Amino acid sequence: MRFGIVGNIRKPAIREVTENLIGYLTLKKIPFVIHQELGQWFNESGAGLTVDKIFMVSETEIIKQCDMLISLGGDGTMLTAARIVSPHGIPILGVNLGKLGFLAEISIDEINDCIDDITSGNYLIEERLTIMATAHSDTNKYFALNDIVIDRGSSSRVIDIETYVDGDYLATYVADGIILSTPTGSTAYSLATGGPIVVPGSDVLTINPISPHTLSARPVIVPHRCIIRVKIPASHPPVHITIDGQEEKFYDTPAEFSIQMAPFKVKLVKRKGRTYFDLLRTKLMWVKDVRKEKQ
Repeated sequence: MRFGIVGNIRKPAIREVTENLIGYLTLKKIPFVIHQELGQWFNESGAGLTVDKIFMVSETEIIKQCDMLISLGGDGTMLTAARIVSPHGIPILGVNLGKLGFLAEISIDEINDCIDDITSGNYLIEERLTIMATAHSDTNKYFALNDIVIDRGSSSRVIDIETYVDGDYLATYVADGIILSTPTGSTAYSLATGGPIVVPGSDVLTINPISPHTLSARPVIVPHRCIIRVKIPASHPPVHITIDGQEEKFYDTPAEFSIQMAPFKVKLVKRKGRTYFDLLRTKLMWVKDVRKEKQ
């Protein structure tokens, strides 16, 4: 088992966490490689140890040289890691250095124990559905673990969004935009706009209009094998597509996009003895009783 390490160098705890992780892997004689951006920054950060250049690799090489990727950061770092390694079937272990952290599996204090569990085979791999968007005006393909959002961009006006499922007309939403989300992404932007929480193992996609200009418009859940087509007529300014809140592009209208299941899934490393419902209760503070706090 050889680990790859990537991380968000803007996180305040990244130096200490990287130092502890590298020190523990070295102590246990577990092979690893580290993304060169993180490795170079770490060596210049004044940490108590340095990483030899032979362990620093490019994004292309980290795919070839690791069996499992450790992501140090928040959910954004996890989404970036997923784009790098998931098409190649490499599982990802997320260490949460951020705030909410629905994707990152473990806290800083759990790293060493989790490494021990993994090297002894005491862990689970959970596969997550991903989606792919294609624009009809070019050859670009966009892949998302959370969601694909098509919105009005820099315009202050709502847009007309013709929506089809497997060729059947669903609705024309007059709205700020539309969110096409996976079960994983149900706790991201979609949740903030009133969408449902969908358990990750569910083979479905959610269609969720953003601030629709009608009270009757509600999120729609469709089978994961459906092809969703979104059309924006020519009367609108350029529309904006965003992939997992990270990649983005503007398209002139008329614009048309197809969204469907991607040909690969993201593999996430999970510790045994934990459930998705444990995560929801913790992250959404469902176990917190504000009445008792006021006493």
